[in-house]
Amino acid sequence: MPQYRAALIGCGRHIRTEGATGSGMAHHHVRGYMSTPECEVVACADIVDENRSAFADEYSIAATYSDYNEMLATEKPDIVSICTWPHLHAEMVINAANAGVKAVHCEKPMADTLGDARRMKQSCEENDVQLTFNHQNRFEGRWNTALKLLQDGEIGELRSMEGHWGNILDTGTHWLDLFNMYNGETPVDWVMAQIHRHSDAKAFGARVENQALVQVHYTNQVQGLLVMGEDNTIWAEHRLWGTEGLIEVDWPQVRVRGKGDRGWRILDGEATDGCVAAGIADLAKSLKSGSEPILSAKKAYAATEVIFAAYESSRRRGRVELPLDIDDNPLHQMIDAGLVASG
Repeated sequence: MPQYRAALIGCGRHIRTEGATGSGMAHHHVRGYMSTPECEVVACADIVDENRSAFADEYSIAATYSDYNEMLATEKPDIVSICTWPHLHAEMVINAANAGVKAVHCEKPMADTLGDARRMKQSCEENDVQLTFNHQNRFEGRWNTALKLLQDGEIGELRSMEGHWGNILDTGTHWLDLFNMYNGETPVDWVMAQIHRHSDAKAFGARVENQALVQVHYTNQVQGLLVMGEDNTIWAEHRLWGTEGLIEVDWPQVRVRGKGDRGWRILDGEATDGCVAAGIADLAKSLKSGSEPILSAKKAYAATEVIFAAYESSRRRGRVELPLDIDDNPLHQMIDAGLVASG
């Protein structure tokens, strides 16, 4: 018998279908709850009547709302998934925490300002609410293949990590979260970065850069490098350098050249189906046991702080030490001040 009543805020259309404006992540979330025996989906909310009705019909959800606060008050769910754009996350997470839910599972990136990310985390801590973010790549096959190779000592001791794809805010939140996973959740002590913007680039409504270089330094002396955006590549998604070898993750495969290897070994790196569902199963398990979820807000904030440190480094034109004491989005401030292109 289900132990937790789940509800969703944001019921967007399936990705790459007519009228879709995002990735349709609510569809992955709801299927995750439906495959988790401890959970039952009791309600959904969306301000777009057509999307809300279609979503409820597809997944046989009895109660629907245009006002998510009304849903929280009436249905009193135990778990709420928030599948909206980043600038909406903070208000929704804080309102859900104040409404008495036990857990909130939110889409990434955390927020479009560091202050909002911090406030979400603090509100849930103060209300004893478990907060998680959907960095589902922690459950995907190719990243875990690379992690196991590291943990098995195939390339010796980790020295540096490189990543490429997209922008710092959207893809970067996944890449930085995975860097932290590879490096055993070791804290970052400084960041140095530069960005370039020549068009009105956006990710889920948030203004982002077109290109970026981000150097990340960890307290254990491991270094990370993000080479992001247009005309930039490292010829792999991730590259992990060790004292005795090299791992490359380049979908759909993982390549390793470690101690004793005369050439590359190619390993199965296919993405794992159901990684979002795996995260939801884990959050339900953690809610029951009281243990830290794999996708905890603590881990998400560690990646988010580096994102905004990168923008702050570009604003200051120098190295930025962590922890970071800003509340705003430095990139947005630079755009508004005319220091980088507005598009």
